[in-house]
Amino acid sequence: MAITLIILLLIAGSVIFHFTSVWWFTPLASHWSAIDTTINITIWITGVVFIAVNLFLAYAIYRYRYKAGARADYQPENKKLEGWLLLVTSIGIAAMLAPGLYVWGQFVSPPADATVVEAVGQQWHWRFRLPGADGQLGKADVRASSELNPLGLDPNDPAGMDDLIIDSHELVLELNKPVKVLLRSNDVLHNFAVPQFRVKMDLVPGTVSYVWFIPTVVGQFDILCEELCGIGHFAMRGRVLVKESDDYQQWLAQQQSYRQYQARLAGDPEFGKAHYQVCASCHGAQGEGNQALHAPALAGQSGWYLKRQLRAYQQGLRGNAEGDVFGAQMIAMAQLVRDEQAINHLLAYIGSFNPNLVQAEPGNLHNGQRLYRNCSYCHGRNGEGIFAMNAPMLHSLEPWYLTRQLDYFKRQIRGNHPQDFYGAQMSLMAQSLHSEQDIADVVAYINSLQPKAGLTQGDSNDSER
Repeated sequence: MAITLIILLLIAGSVIFHFTSVWWFTPLASHWSAIDTTINITIWITGVVFIAVNLFLAYAIYRYRYKAGARADYQPENKKLEGWLLLVTSIGIAAMLAPGLYVWGQFVSPPADATVVEAVGQQWHWRFRLPGADGQLGKADVRASSELNPLGLDPNDPAGMDDLIIDSHELVLELNKPVKVLLRSNDVLHNFAVPQFRVKMDLVPGTVSYVWFIPTVVGQFDILCEELCGIGHFAMRGRVLVKESDDYQQWLAQQQSYRQYQARLAGDPEFGKAHYQVCASCHGAQGEGNQALHAPALAGQSGWYLKRQLRAYQQGLRGNAEGDVFGAQMIAMAQLVRDEQAINHLLAYIGSFNPNLVQAEPGNLHNGQRLYRNCSYCHGRNGEGIFAMNAPMLHSLEPWYLTRQLDYFKRQIRGNHPQDFYGAQMSLMAQSLHSEQDIADVVAYINSLQPKAGLTQGDSNDSER
């Protein structure tokens, strides 16, 4: 009797949980209501079967419970019962499969007038490409990827010269306009999923898959990678902004073609020297940094990363958070160099500086090495930084600056702005450092990745300092 009651409570609890649960579909923001209908049909069919089977189980346990003197009646076959079970089961399976196959037929048949967009996944970020005036995308090959060509476009294919390069995690789409998203991976298996659009598809290295949908709601929606793709999988986020036609066309007109992307003027260090005079008062004549002024070293850092941080200060992504006193100081200074060409000149001059040799800090290098293993996937085994991962160089940064930034990321003083995508990734990763000692140890290890001023190689490899 007790088991019968438990099964009945399980049935009742499951039904109540289903109708009261907060874990349900996100609000629909595309035309794919048919997918919701198909899932609901499956849930209703499996729900009815779940209730029927468990009610029968409860009945059988109660009806045929142990009774003194009772004997079981063995029936090896019951063709009538088997026939009914076969018929009902076949109807149930067909009722679940038929709607799904019908919707799948629509899912793989995008309309001819759909806007074509390419989404490229790479550990652990997204980039996008749209066709230019010729309406077709040029050829691409992952082996051609570089800092100047992040999507690996074929420079010899004229069809790709006018392709629009969206070197950002953020994609803008037009409201009520069909869009076909071509999916390509630059490294491992990823997955493109926007829950509100009800689309989800794997990015398989070496091939191109696709999804299509019609955005029906103006707003902002997260792109998720729903395929385990490495240690930073949980932080691989993108964003879709759906806008009205006029706003979309305005955004589209601002995007650079591949030809324009390649033709960006290289900076001239001589012109950059004049721009750097303002920076030198804090960061030092040779970009060596100044701890007294809380200014980090710039020498040795990649130009693409310095440019991104300048833009972040100019756009309010950095320096506006409560507690970021020194970042707030940089906001005003960053406004002095806004022109793209002036920034390129400035970065070319900074690029002429020799990287710093920084002093080692006390710390447990063995523990630091263990903690740095997570960092190395993006920043490199030797802290050299990896452009493909959007990760800057670390090994020439001063310990006091690294310590402060890790603390800021951990406390979300840095990385808290909704548009600071890469800062948000680092904020998530920094949570793996559970204490101030962990931060000190990983910083000590990072600083051990190059020869230190006044130290021998043997000293820098000690397991503990």
